[in-house]
Amino acid sequence: MEGRNFAQQGQAVLRKLELLPQPVIAAIKGYALGGGCELAISCDIRIAGENAKLGVPEVTLGLCPGFGGTQRLPRLLGTGVANQLVFTGDMVDANEALRIGLVNQVVPLDKVMDEAMAMAAKIASRGSVAVQLAKSSVQRGINMDMDSALAYEAEIFSILFSTTDQKEGCSAFLEKRKANFTGK
Repeated sequence: MEGRNFAQQGQAVLRKLELLPQPVIAAIKGYALGGGCELAISCDIRIAGENAKLGVPEVTLGLCPGFGGTQRLPRLLGTGVANQLVFTGDMVDANEALRIGLVNQVVPLDKVMDEAMAMAAKIASRGSVAVQLAKSSVQRGINMDMDSALAYEAEIFSILFSTTDQKEGCSAFLEKRKANFTGK
């Protein structure tokens, strides 16, 4: 009972993070093991310092990941790579994490936050409604069959096609200027 409650509380927190309408960027410096790795994979984008080590070593403690790691890792990495990480409890360094798709980018340690903030600023400069609905399309679509996912994507596209931001974005492109998005 105690273990179930602990797992469910951790899962609930990370699910709320994952379902935020805004993109969430993890800036990883040093170790992201167990719950720390599960936190990172609940984020949309992961930027790691060159010293980062990631993994889910719970099996070395007689446990398994309990905050969503056994569900998010296969969706992120594929079952073979996820199984290897989960079953062995091995950690990977930043470059291996990049190679297998566990992180999006590896940067010098002193640039991790700068790079995360630059990525956030870049995303924030885009149409906020488009970014939020694109995130929804990716998150929902990954759990649908392809035909349903494509239909959902078309609905998202249709909604966005009628926004003020879409009109502004296309006008700005044609006029060779920076778009002034308003979130409408």
